[in-house]
Amino acid sequence: MPEVENINPYRDDSRAKNEQVKSMFDAIAPAYDFMNHAMTAGVDRLWLRRLVAAAVQAEPAVVVDLATGTGDVAFALARRMLSAEITGLDLSEGMLDKARAKAAASAYAGKISFRQADCLATGLPDAFADVVTVAYGVRNFADIAAGYREMYRILRPGGKLCVLELSSPTAFLPKTLYRLYTSTLIPLAGRLLSHDSRAYSYLPESIAAAPQRGAMTALMNEAGFVRAHYRCFTFGACTLYTAFKPV
Repeated sequence: MPEVENINPYRDDSRAKNEQVKSMFDAIAPAYDFMNHAMTAGVDRLWLRRLVAAAVQAEPAVVVDLATGTGDVAFALARRMLSAEITGLDLSEGMLDKARAKAAASAYAGKISFRQADCLATGLPDAFADVVTVAYGVRNFADIAAGYREMYRILRPGGKLCVLELSSPTAFLPKTLYRLYTSTLIPLAGRLLSHDSRAYSYLPESIAAAPQRGAMTALMNEAGFVRAHYRCFTFGACTLYTAFKPV
């Protein structure tokens, strides 16, 4: 079992990881969008464009966005895929409330549906989607291998998986600066702005412990995917993974 699956948001909490993750995101939902953009100085928008471009290449009619959060990926997909049916799933009702409010104020209220579900057991039919996307969610799964098996199940044969995940730089200087930033400034900003003293300490801990690059594509291969590939951005601070379900 990858080490990240043993790292929980709240250290002294006896609840299962999925319950802790749900509570954490419920707590930080009001500040989530602001924190995402602030922590990356807006570079997350570039990363999002890379994810959407990879998804668009598959010309999907049906897309499922897992760990959809406040819906940023779903809305970005909707802007590029005018005829696609998009479903966003997330554990946290707090995050989904934000997503639904954003949808109601947008032109996409009728083409994106949001609902609460565990990404390890979505309740969707077999071979439902042409594309499955996940942004910054895989390292929060209680069982990453099970999550990939579920993604494989809901993808149609030939369907495409696109996963965007935070990662650790490998070069000495970027790695040193990154560790300093994530271990000090991010937790401090998180405590001040999100009012959850653990959420933004859990973030760098989970990034450091999560499977990255070749280790992540190996998990995709083990779930049955083929042509698993990764591409790193911003000195390795973010990685885009793509893979396909065999025809």
